Amino acid sequence: MAAVKKLKKSESYKKFDQIDGSHPYKEIVPNGFVDYSARIRKGGKVAYLNFELAREMGLISKGHEDCLNDELEKKLLETFSIQIINEYDQMKNKKFPESEMKKGTYMATRYLQLQHEDKKGRTSGDGRSIWNGQVVRKNKTWDVSSCGTGGTRLSPATSKFNKFFETGDPSISYGCGYAEVDEGLSTALLSRIFNLNNHSTEETLLVIEFKNNISINVRVHENLIRPSHIFLHLKQDNLDALTSLVDYYIDRQRQREDWSKCPKGAGRYDFLLKRFTKDFAKLSADFEDEYIFCWLDWDGDNILMDGGIIDYGSIRQFGLFHHEYRYDDVDRFSTNIIEQKVKAKYIVQTFVQAIEYIQTGSKTNIQDFSNHKRLVEFDKTFEFEKNKNLLERVGLSPRKSLQLLKRNPELVNEFRKTFSYFERCKSESGLIEISDGINWDAIFSMRDLLREYAQVQVMTQEPVSDEEFIDIMRSEYATEQDVEISSYRKSKISDFQKQYNDLVKETAALFQEDIEDTLLDISKRSLIINKSERVTGDAVTYIVDLLMNKKKDLTPEALYELIQGIVASQNLDPDKKISFPHKYPKGILKDVMDIIRENREGI
Repeated sequence: MAAVKKLKKSESYKKFDQIDGSHPYKEIVPNGFVDYSARIRKGGKVAYLNFELAREMGLISKGHEDCLNDELEKKLLETFSIQIINEYDQMKNKKFPESEMKKGTYMATRYLQLQHEDKKGRTSGDGRSIWNGQVVRKNKTWDVSSCGTGGTRLSPATSKFNKFFETGDPSISYGCGYAEVDEGLSTALLSRIFNLNNHSTEETLLVIEFKNNISINVRVHENLIRPSHIFLHLKQDNLDALTSLVDYYIDRQRQREDWSKCPKGAGRYDFLLKRFTKDFAKLSADFEDEYIFCWLDWDGDNILMDGGIIDYGSIRQFGLFHHEYRYDDVDRFSTNIIEQKVKAKYIVQTFVQAIEYIQTGSKTNIQDFSNHKRLVEFDKTFEFEKNKNLLERVGLSPRKSLQLLKRNPELVNEFRKTFSYFERCKSESGLIEISDGINWDAIFSMRDLLREYAQVQVMTQEPVSDEEFIDIMRSEYATEQDVEISSYRKSKISDFQKQYNDLVKETAALFQEDIEDTLLDISKRSLIINKSERVTGDAVTYIVDLLMNKKKDLTPEALYELIQGIVASQNLDPDKKISFPHKYPKGILKDVMDIIRENREGI
């Protein structure tokens, strides 16, 4: 524990008092949640606090040091160290001291989940989480939720076994209602990295640790509504609730600057639908190009309405384009990274059905919307984002990428086809079982190719040999048989180098630059965008194992600084200046970077 510092008047932490279980959702959708009383859960201590996020939310003052003093920890535990009084407790007529009871009530929201037999959302939703409430500061609102606060009636376990479970019941893992410390730290780390690189995501504010690796993990986002919250009312034909929730979502979003043009009248629904379509087309393109695995499906459960990433249990970032990876969820396999586009498109189609229902008062079969103009727009946006992403991955600035797309879209399309050929090459070893699913290993590192090839071109501006080309991008997964140079592969290597050269020449001509200057700029940007030491899902697992082993030696302040240091190392934006924290444990950070390097091509 850091030394106790005297509090200033501005550091009284009164902002936490507004997090009391109240939330406008309860009034907007009275049948869309289950409400629970809660009690103080003793024996916890703060393991991690995101000081930067707490400052942004106004929970601590702007000038507050990255220091967990006694008063702050006490306030955090009073606010967030809680456990719900669930149905099992009520059946057993359990009594708790009045002094331990929280004044407010906390909701577990209802939403669709595919793992439930009921496909209309009557049994599903927050199974081990509750919403703590909202924080409002300077016209910005955050929803706050906690995972690990007790088993609710919306857990898949309750639905499957038709019984209520005691919180902490060791006989049923997910249904026990607990979360774990390593789970909280994994989410804290990966969500910070995604946030830094401009992916919308919920973030971990706080991890409260209890004995036996049990935790409460507190998460925040500007709007925690998922498509599955809305689809629940669509599937149940509840027009009033559907309309109320969509209106509420729009009103919340209209507080944002980028929603300032949203109409107040009936046109708001078309605005929302256009925005939703664009967001989901873009996210599916970004997920493919950033090698982010996010288990999308028609229910819209594992994603937020703005395309934000949520529920990090199955989130992964690959080092190579492992497009055959599927997560094994015991009774079913997940979608793979390529299928995410199809699922995102079907989520949009379902949302079109929902908006049509609101606008007409009549629900039409979803198949009637399979050729809707928004789905055509989805495909166009997806293709545009894929091309733009590729040019930026090469090393062109966003401005140059857009201009080149306007000037010569056919060249970009042809280059993308060639690039995709190498990116999707798989090992001859075939489909294999791995620790959490199945995979068919990719064999080429396109990040290595883009980074190293640019540097070669700066020096020579000449094509490389077929063998050198393969060596640049060959991964540890590739066998000698995998990298044989057939006549077809030989032609593809030639196509890549010619098209790359044409892209450089077109860009230089368009912006009236010397080719040498264009290549130098591409090379500098590519070094950051395609950096070798890039975190993967495997790396996060091993990093958190390291942190758990070192946890006794890490104060919450040191853990925060360490995570900040790891995150700073993962900046992929050449135009963003990132400063490393001054106090991070340098020895541990070195070990972390070794882990990242060793696992950079994994899943």
